[in-house]
This record gives sequence, structure tokens and C-alpha cells, in this order.
Amino acid sequence: MSEAGQQSGGGPVGTARGQVARVSTVAFQGIEVVDVDVQVTTGGGLPSFQVVGLADKAVGESRERVRAALGALGLALPPKRITVNLAPADLQKEGSHFDLPIALALLIALGVLPGEELAGYAALGELSLDGRLAPVAGVLPAAIHALDRERGLICPSAQGGEAAWADGLEVLAPESLIALINHFKGSQLLPAPTPRIAEADPAAPDLHDIKGQESAKRALEVAAAGGHNLLMVGTQDPKRSPRFQWKNRFSTRHHAHAIGIATR
Repeated sequence: MSEAGQQSGGGPVGTARGQVARVSTVAFQGIEVVDVDVQVTTGGGLPSFQVVGLADKAVGESRERVRAALGALGLALPPKRITVNLAPADLQKEGSHFDLPIALALLIALGVLPGEELAGYAALGELSLDGRLAPVAGVLPAAIHALDRERGLICPSAQGGEAAWADGLEVLAPESLIALINHFKGSQLLPAPTPRIAEADPAAPDLHDIKGQESAKRALEVAAAGGHNLLMVGTQDPKRSPRFQWKNRFSTRHHAHAIGIATR
């Protein structure tokens, strides 16, 4: 294993040493990608499932998504005290992409997956309650970062083509958690994704439908390109105000950006 696949403390990522299972993932600080070590341990005490390491609400809620996804596979969490640590602990962790690495570390701790084979991968993805993987933000930066660290990347199937743009990167893009387990068990290998660009929905509303209003269009384009917040002021009645039409087109194309709305 390369030095990039080693923990700062000397332990390999993605393995279960003693009672601690580890899987590598990333966090985002602006445009910077930072390594995060997901550590899972099970021990005595009252049954519980805790996530520590400066996690936001979306990360904290991963406990229920992971529990439900494992239940959909017929796997129950052991009646033990389960602690998930996201290291480094002083780095803010945001987003639902921590679902998949937490689930994988739990599967290593339960002996379902071999930790040694996961040691060479970073993982990110949101889990649905039935175990399917939902798309998340930041796959391409994570892919480039994994390539620099000489790791592969595990991401949702819908984003395998995006990750594949990192030339030379080994990408696993399963549709579900069970598909990933089958891959590592050798019963159903995942095909390597090819680079592709996501196709836009031709039926979605478009700014081309709006005639004139060049200044307003320019404001929307700047907000979308820079990821800025946008404040729209006016009536909420779609029959009386074009503001409704602006919001509809902007939020459809750029659903990842927050839109603040006030009326007067």
C-alpha cells in the first residue's frame, strides 16, 4: 500500500484493526478537498448509535438512513454501543455523502466486507432507506483528490460517469449497497463507468422562454455561476407576477443553490 493509503498514526485506511473499522472519505472546505477518516467501533454498554467529530445535522441524521439501509439488506445493528468518529474531529463535516462510508465501516465491523479490499478506496454517497445510493455534490473534486492520493473512488451509479473524468482513476459506481457488497464478494462485479456529461431535461423550464428582462437574466446567471444566494421580492401569485416564472426556471436548473424569497 502506498503512503497515501496510510493513516497519519500508521494504521491503514479501510481496515478493521482490533475493534476499530476504518473507511476513507472526504470533506469540502470551499474548493478544497480534505481527507476524512471514518472510524467505527462497537463495545459494551447500553445499545446506542453515536456520530461524533463535529458533524452537522445532515451527517447526524445518517444514523437513521444507515440503520434503515442495512435493515433493507436483512442486517440488524448489534445490540452494542456503536460509536462513529469522523476524524479529524476539529473539522466541520457537512452533507449526506458520509452515509456510504459510515455504512461501509459498519459492514467491516460486522465482518460482512473485507476491510483490506476497501483500504484502497475513498467512498461518498447518500443512502436511501431501501439501500439505494443517491447522488451527492462534489464527486468530481473527490475523484481528482482520490487520484492524487492513489486511491480508487466509490460513488453512486448516477455519478460514475462524472468521476470517470479523472483519467486513470478506478471507479466503482454501484446502484445500491447490495450491489457493492456483491462486487467485493465476487458474485457480481461492477462494470467500469465511462466519462459522460449529464443530459439536461428537455422538458424543464428554460430562461429562453422569457423574452426581454436581460438585466434579470444576467443576475440569475451570475448567482448560478458563483453559487450565490438570490433574493426575489414580489407577490407569490404566479398569475400576477413574473417572479414565479423566474424562480421556477432558476430552481429547476440550479436546485443545489439556496433561493431566499421575501414578499411585500
